[in-house]
Amino acid sequence: MVKRNIIKIDESLCNGCGSCVIACSEGAIEMVDGKARVVRESFCDGLGACIGECPTGALTIERRDAEAFDEKAAVEHLQQSKAAGSALAENRAKQEGESGPVAPCVLPIHQPQRSSMGAGEGPGQHSNKLGPSSQLSSWPIQMRLAHTDAPYFKDASLLIAADCSAFACPGISELIRKRVVLIGCPKLDQSETFISKLAEILNSNEIRDIAVLRMEVPCCYHIINLVEQAMKRSGKNIPLDHFICMIDGKVVNDTGMVRR
Repeated sequence: MVKRNIIKIDESLCNGCGSCVIACSEGAIEMVDGKARVVRESFCDGLGACIGECPTGALTIERRDAEAFDEKAAVEHLQQSKAAGSALAENRAKQEGESGPVAPCVLPIHQPQRSSMGAGEGPGQHSNKLGPSSQLSSWPIQMRLAHTDAPYFKDASLLIAADCSAFACPGISELIRKRVVLIGCPKLDQSETFISKLAEILNSNEIRDIAVLRMEVPCCYHIINLVEQAMKRSGKNIPLDHFICMIDGKVVNDTGMVRR
């Protein structure tokens, strides 16, 4: 035992978003029963890179007697965790009858047409509207099914929305208008799959700006972290706005998350 800095997690404040797990480069933090925990003290370097990612302030640094940081063991632990995760994903794919990554839909819908709207207005600037009152301008919208090189991504504004938001937000058409939509669930989707696909889209296209729409519930907060991870991986600095759909259907702009 040595006296050193180490991460302390207040489980009463932890909302289970998993942001600290992604931020921890040593794999010292894992989700256990819906709460973030330091799985082994020797994996934690005590530098606190994860603290700034916690939305509830559950993480702090304390100085106390702890196991010495073992960088070699931490690296081995990360490698084993990645291998186990890959094996789990392969097994899950076999059980679901999949032979590999989910393929996108055969053909993305993108049929430019003359619109009654003014030039450069509304979804007509991207593609054919799917219905007389729909503002949806492209298909597919599920992140895993999206075509990286779909023509509607060129110079597009993106709306990345949590799956549930469409059912809770009466005014979602106003958010969809003029935007190409992608949806996903931060709780159910595999983080790496989500991040990789979005990073590919950002790398392959000039995206003007991104709006993220999440639900008010704490577990949905993680979608903003997935988007930020994808942006970081792509190496692009894209204007990002963050909207929250409240349980009553009202949408508010989380100004604290706006980045320019």
